[in-house]
Amino acid sequence: MSSVWDHAELPAGYRLDFREVTGSTNDDIRAAAQTGARAGLVIVAERQEAGRGRRGAAWVCPPGEGLAFSVLLRPSEPKALWPRLSLAAGLAVAEGLDRHGVSAEVKWPNDVWIGGKKIAGILVEAGDDFVVVGIGINVGVTAFPDALESSATSLALECGEAPGLPPVLASILERLPVWQSKIGKDFDELLRNFRERCALTGKTVRLTCADGIVTGNAVGIGDGGELLIRTADGVRRIVQAEEVRVVEG
Repeated sequence: MSSVWDHAELPAGYRLDFREVTGSTNDDIRAAAQTGARAGLVIVAERQEAGRGRRGAAWVCPPGEGLAFSVLLRPSEPKALWPRLSLAAGLAVAEGLDRHGVSAEVKWPNDVWIGGKKIAGILVEAGDDFVVVGIGINVGVTAFPDALESSATSLALECGEAPGLPPVLASILERLPVWQSKIGKDFDELLRNFRERCALTGKTVRLTCADGIVTGNAVGIGDGGELLIRTADGVRRIVQAEEVRVVEG
């Protein structure tokens, strides 16, 4: 195990499996779940060779500069409620990062921003009786490729120095079960907190949806966790979008 992780302490209920190199931590968790692994397994990789974000896009996490990990959940709530875990994970990441001296926002449906720039991405994938929550965070990155320089940030850039990777992981894992427990009867509380941190509200956005491009003003988050967009034809409820971009605001 890398010396960074030799004495890592995780909150109660979690078990750490560190891998210097792997294909995808989400795939590793899925394989473990299918062979009976218990909830709370956390796989951290120093380098992923096939890491991915939403829509199958490649996720690149520089060794030692980014934190890439996946968590195994086995929710007791009905499967119809599991999509709410994307919102829960977003809040957990934002609140965990706040503990390191920043003020994070959630970009619906599953990115985390600081000052309008992306610092973390979340990929939630469900199996028959389990959920995989994959998270990638820019922690120690101090320089991005030209294509990302204006849209990405890191804890190092925001705070002046990078906190250790294990403490960042622990701070997020402490918050994840808090919000996971709210996807059922306490969903109103989860929604209220997500709305308070929503980075899109009040902004003009452009979304790529299954039926085409939608452009309008984001007016908030609906009672089911959907994004509300005011267009010339009225308010539209967006349950899923392939891409969400801020046009202005």
